[in-house]
Amino acid sequence: MASSVQTLRRTIEAHIERHLGTIKNVFREDAQDANETRIVHVAPSDTRPVHTLVTCGMSARAMRVPKADQPAHLELMMTLPREWQLEGEQAQDERWSWPLRLLRQLAKRAHEDGGWLGWGHMIPNGDPPTPYARTTSLSVALIVPSLLVPTPFYELKTAAKSIVFYAVVPLYKEEYELGRTSGTDTLFTRLIDGNVNDLVEPRRRNVARRRCWLFG
Repeated sequence: MASSVQTLRRTIEAHIERHLGTIKNVFREDAQDANETRIVHVAPSDTRPVHTLVTCGMSARAMRVPKADQPAHLELMMTLPREWQLEGEQAQDERWSWPLRLLRQLAKRAHEDGGWLGWGHMIPNGDPPTPYARTTSLSVALIVPSLLVPTPFYELKTAAKSIVFYAVVPLYKEEYELGRTSGTDTLFTRLIDGNVNDLVEPRRRNVARRRCWLFG
């Protein structure tokens, strides 16, 4: 099992480097666990001036998706601004560390009993949703395709499986409630009209507050 996971991991890393750039770091939570889901870090470059975090190994196990046409093998990604701190002592502060923690939590959730993740899922950070860090009010993870990657990156086809890459877009509690009460189409329209994509902005405008959004 370990060798098959390692082979898959190398395939995913090659896919990431082919489309997003050179891998700078690989974050591990448990160095003793050969099968753990790792998080790969692509640092900013001239062609892609952002940090990119991508899970690596989450797709080794199929999720229990309810329909055959839904992706069963998934990896997740987050896109962070160039100034985000991912190295050194500062990186340990929750102000900077919460995206790594969130990706690990979501990767584990995808394989819990009866659990799975798919397009349009909204996963709150507790009940009621609690902000991911003291420096942001974002508290819910929305799972959608990334708007910031080349199209060929979306899917990796191997001899054994098809792996889909989805982005994690952090939402505010009010946006989460808007999606639940008015439907995801309404939420997506607000996000698009508000120029919100999957680049994490801890203090971005809350698109559920329509009056503030329209009139400032």
